[in-house]
Amino acid sequence: MKLTRPTLIIDPEKTQRNLRAMKEKARQHNLIFRPHFKTHQSRAVGRWFAGMGIDKITVSSAGMAEYFAADGWKDITIAFPLNINEAEKINELAARVSLNVTILNQESIDRLNRVLQHPVGVFLKIDTGARRTGISHEHIDTARQLKEGIDHSANLQLKGLLTHAGHTYHAGSREEILEIHEQTRDRLVQLREKLEKGEEKLLISVGDTPSCSLADEFEGIDEVRPGNFIFFDLQQYKLNVCSIDDISVLVACPVVAKHKERGRIIVYGGAVHLSKDTFVEGSTRIYGYGMIVHEEGWVLPEEKIIVEGLSQEHGILNVTPYMMKRISIGDFVGILPVHSCLTANLMGGYYDMQGKFYDHFNR
Repeated sequence: MKLTRPTLIIDPEKTQRNLRAMKEKARQHNLIFRPHFKTHQSRAVGRWFAGMGIDKITVSSAGMAEYFAADGWKDITIAFPLNINEAEKINELAARVSLNVTILNQESIDRLNRVLQHPVGVFLKIDTGARRTGISHEHIDTARQLKEGIDHSANLQLKGLLTHAGHTYHAGSREEILEIHEQTRDRLVQLREKLEKGEEKLLISVGDTPSCSLADEFEGIDEVRPGNFIFFDLQQYKLNVCSIDDISVLVACPVVAKHKERGRIIVYGGAVHLSKDTFVEGSTRIYGYGMIVHEEGWVLPEEKIIVEGLSQEHGILNVTPYMMKRISIGDFVGILPVHSCLTANLMGGYYDMQGKFYDHFNR
C-alpha cells in the first residue's frame, strides 16, 4: 500500500488479541459481554467479534444501531440517553432486533409510549460518581418513579441499571481505579436492592475500560460493556491499563517540513485527524497530542517524540538534532492516538499494513 496522506492503520493481530483477552475475562467471571462498538465503529472489525461467538453489542446512537443491524447484529443496547426525536426510528429498529435503550427521564417514557408498536428493553442510566449524566444513585425516589412508569408501559420492559464510571479516566493510580470500581458496584447493588420487587431480577451493567481491564472482583455485576479496550490508546497507557504494545491503531502522517533552527518537524496530521485530547508526559508535565512510533514494527524510536503542538491540519514535533537528521521530508511517522475512539471517528476508516480497507460508520 502506498500512503500519500494521513491514514489510520490497524494491526489486526493486536486488535484480536485485545478482544480475546477481554472476552476470556468476561467468561471467567460469568459476565454478559456486550462490548461497545463506538470505539471501532466498523462492520469489518465487528465481524471479528461475531467470529468469536459474541452476539450482544452496545452502540451510542440509533444510527449506529441501524448500521450494525444491517450487518446481522440482533441484540443491541443504545447506551446513550434516549433522543426522543428518534422515537420513530427506535420503533422501526425494534421491529427487526432485540433493542435496549437508556432512559433517565419521564419525557422519554411518555414519547415511547405514544410511538412504540414493538417491545423495547430499558436500562435506567445511573450516575455513580462521574457526574456527566444519569440519575444519581442517591435519588432512589426518582429511580423508583421511572421504574413504575416503565412497568406500566405496554411495550417497555425494564432490564436493569446501567452506568459508565468515566471518573476512572481521571484516576491517579491503579488503586484509585479499583476503588472507583468497587464504589460503583456497591452503589448499584444498593440501588437495585431498593428497586427490585419479589422475584424480579434487574441486571447491573458497567462499561468503562479501565475498570473492566484491571478489576478482578465483579460480584453483583451482571454485564460489562467496555469499548476502548479493542484498540487502547495513550490515555489507557498513562493509566497503566495497557502497554504500548497493546495499542493497535496509529495514524501514519507524512513529514512536510523541517525547521532545524527551531528544532521542529511538521507533519500533515492535526486536530481533524487526532482530536485535541491530550496526555501528560514526564515530570515537566508537557502536554502531548500523540506519541511517535516507527511505522515498521510500531516501536518507540531511540528518543521519545511526542506531538507537542496541534492545529487543524498541522502536527508539531519538537526533536533533538539527532532525530532531525534521522527523519526526512516525505517520510511517514506513526502517531499513537491519545484517545482512539475520537481518532477512529475522525479518520472514518482503517487500512492494515497489507492495504486492506476496513469500513466505518458514516454519520
